[in-house]
Amino acid sequence: MSLPNEIATAMESLDQLPSALLATILTKLDVSSICSVASTCTVFNACAHHILSFIPTFHLLGTAPSMELLRPLLPPNPWMKSMKVNCGRLDDSAIQILLQPSLQELCMLNCADFSGKLLSEIGGRCKDLRSLCLGSVAEKRGRAIHISDLEELLSGCTHLEALVLMFDVSFSMRHDFARVWALASDKLTSLEIGYISSVMVTELLSPNFEFPQSTSRVQPSILPNIHKLSLSVDYITDTMVGTISKGLTCLTHLDLRDAPLIEPRVTFDLTNSGLQLINQQGKLKHLSLVRSQEFLFTYFKRVNDLGLLLLADKCANLESIFLGGFCRVTDTGFKTILHSCSTLYKLRVSHGTQLTDLVFHDISATSLSLTHVSLRRCTLLTNHAVTNLASNKNLKVLDLRDCRNLGDGALRAIGNLHNLKTLLLDGSDITDMGLPYLRPGVISSLITLSVRGCKKLTDKCISALFDGSSKLPLQELDLSNLPNLSDNAVILLAKSRIPLLELRMRQCPLVGDTSVVVLASMLVDEERWHGNSLRLLDLFNCGGITQRSFRWLKKPYFPRLRWLGVTGCVNRDIVDALARSRPFLHVSCHGEELGAEQWDTGDDFHMHDYDEMDELEQWLQEGDYESGDEEMAEAENVAEAME
Repeated sequence: MSLPNEIATAMESLDQLPSALLATILTKLDVSSICSVASTCTVFNACAHHILSFIPTFHLLGTAPSMELLRPLLPPNPWMKSMKVNCGRLDDSAIQILLQPSLQELCMLNCADFSGKLLSEIGGRCKDLRSLCLGSVAEKRGRAIHISDLEELLSGCTHLEALVLMFDVSFSMRHDFARVWALASDKLTSLEIGYISSVMVTELLSPNFEFPQSTSRVQPSILPNIHKLSLSVDYITDTMVGTISKGLTCLTHLDLRDAPLIEPRVTFDLTNSGLQLINQQGKLKHLSLVRSQEFLFTYFKRVNDLGLLLLADKCANLESIFLGGFCRVTDTGFKTILHSCSTLYKLRVSHGTQLTDLVFHDISATSLSLTHVSLRRCTLLTNHAVTNLASNKNLKVLDLRDCRNLGDGALRAIGNLHNLKTLLLDGSDITDMGLPYLRPGVISSLITLSVRGCKKLTDKCISALFDGSSKLPLQELDLSNLPNLSDNAVILLAKSRIPLLELRMRQCPLVGDTSVVVLASMLVDEERWHGNSLRLLDLFNCGGITQRSFRWLKKPYFPRLRWLGVTGCVNRDIVDALARSRPFLHVSCHGEELGAEQWDTGDDFHMHDYDEMDELEQWLQEGDYESGDEEMAEAENVAEAME
């Protein structure tokens, strides 16, 4: 029987299946998979169209759909409970189809082209919301959020339990800010704000403001049931910390981050006295205090070992702690935390300029069972610290970025950590000779590995890591800023057939067109398309990349690619043509880091959500194979003529 006849017979068989059975099967799939199945035959297409009117979840974060794509996927659905959408190509005109009244969970990211109307409409339409996350609202020029928009949101969503506002709420909301938050649901237990001034936080949580309706009625507490508070502010101050600790009596998670524009004065800074005010209720389990160097190289200069001694006295039940920018704290202070917090499992320190190996000298004598350790930019640490840390055999995450004195001795100790999932060694002094220590145990468990900026590594690092290994779980690999890494290493990597989802090789001067060809032709296994597993490929400023690479970045190569980093000076017309021909591909040519959300701190460890529609499947659905290629071919011809 010929292939067309076999297909026709299969279609007839599908026609005979009960529609209820097909619908039941399809409801087990996510939206991306439903769209993919719908493109295969008319039977599944009709069934998919039907179930989109009653599926309980709609998650589409991996791509930013346009209104034209989104409208047929979102018919009125009274049974929809959860929606997560990347709104990078949407605006206020999408509000009507997105905001379904039955929703209990709503996550809308990249809402820069929406106005404050989004907030007020959510309050008016989605009365049953339990969880709400909004990212980058009204960040595009000409868009604005008014305090009345926030008021309608908080007064309308009376069942809200978790609220994430990942944008600047201080710009146009200062007036009546505290009064409006008094309208928030008393069920709200988790609050995260992308940016707010410390003065506004203090005013919000101070219990002495009065309602305008009555001069005698004083609100005793704002947000009385908050358990988790995460804020990015201009300055972390004693006053703000004290107000939070006194006003939020149920607090178990406190995450504060600042990024000063100028060196803080004593009245706008955190001191030892402020640390003493933390956790007055004794319920805190997770604490994060971080001073970012985003705008200015500055630290918590008014906190020393005494401050951490006072903190440890109040926080003996901590399970997780993150201290960033405490430049005057020595081994004595950090060691006090380790020995006082017996239930600690997650330890993170960044810019610990006085942290040395001595902190971990006797860690094996403690009752700690650490699973997550991050010691970023702790430049005094050596191999001895890692050797002692490795006594925690259950370590799953080890972040040693920019600890430049670590070498092959550290790899020898890490080789005993067979449960490790994430290993970040950026900027360390390791060599090709040390990498075999990670085989077979560690490399067989790793999901994420980064050796960015380890300048002594060469092409041999690939065979040292992966030679003889098969079916590895590794998904994310960062080989950026390796001056001795060439196309030969990428050839070895392709031969290993590791199903990577993210590959970063930015700033590698010896990597060129050959690497792109090899990756495009790579077979992960015999049954899959060439190069189909990569979702992110960063080749920014790789010295050998020319316009010829772009021929291999076209359809149908790299069908699942969502993020691509290249150097824009290769030829801007070709870059633009590629972006137009692949509308679901984010092409970056300005050197920004790919794949991370704008508000991602870079210090939390999580996996990306890759459950989105394959672009190859989208092409099949649309039947548009030629137009984008013709446009790119024209751009290439023009570029070649100019050479």
